[in-house]
Amino acid sequence: MNEEKDFRSGFISIVGRPNVGKSTLVNAVVGEKIAAVSDKPNTTRNRILGIRNLPDAQLIFLDTPGIHKARGKLGKVMVQTAMSAVREADVILMMVEIKEPFGRGDSFIIESLPKPAILLINKIDKVKKGEILKIIDQSRKYQDKFLEIIPISAAMADGIPELLAAIKNHLPPGPKYFPDDMITDQPERFLAAEFIREKIFNLTHQEIPYKIAVSIEEFEEVPEKQLLHISAVIYVERANHKGIIIGNGGEMLKEIGSQARADIERVLGSKVFLELWVKVSENWTDRENLIRDFGYGS
Repeated sequence: MNEEKDFRSGFISIVGRPNVGKSTLVNAVVGEKIAAVSDKPNTTRNRILGIRNLPDAQLIFLDTPGIHKARGKLGKVMVQTAMSAVREADVILMMVEIKEPFGRGDSFIIESLPKPAILLINKIDKVKKGEILKIIDQSRKYQDKFLEIIPISAAMADGIPELLAAIKNHLPPGPKYFPDDMITDQPERFLAAEFIREKIFNLTHQEIPYKIAVSIEEFEEVPEKQLLHISAVIYVERANHKGIIIGNGGEMLKEIGSQARADIERVLGSKVFLELWVKVSENWTDRENLIRDFGYGS
């Protein structure tokens, strides 16, 4: 009974503006890539759950889309997803980027928090130590909004032990919600689609990444060949987008598939035969039925 009372568990939502490093942090604390990462904002579109087990605690992280001034219907769904994750959290991590902290977008999120959060100052590997102290001093104006202030570098996994210890201290006593060997509740089909979408974010430019969705049409084991057969459709909004995704002689699509397959094989631990197709679905990012069909929102 004493061991059960001493065990802590709960849900930790990571919130912040787009591109501050939320998904990078989730991957770092879990120890495996479960969330797509790119240098472009709004890479994350769903609430993604990652689990970190400690000897006396289970920390369940919720990666969320960046909170921003949404214009289209897809953008609004993403912001609603993030705010919903905040409301269900036992602990909130408010992440800011050290080179651009406490701008208008950050201030809006901070003022909207339903309860005090742990402030994460990310990307400290990009500045000298003296700059970190300046940012901590600037945060004093929000002191009633923060439980603690922790400088980190999610990309370098710097400050992660201190962060985990702080989170554990703020979690309530609770049960173990997931088995020890589980790092996410996302189905394998979802992870495959995320890795494909990540490669498109990293390999294409301008508006192309923001106008694509990935749907897994087939996902089946082929025992006689000891591999997974995955067939996915990349949906774009315009015919010229389709041409860019395919590339000259199909070279872009081949590169997307090659990079995505490597990630899928590593995470799933199986050889993969990956087929990619590209289809046009005009203005899908502003059509509520298609946004739902592609797995975004409730």
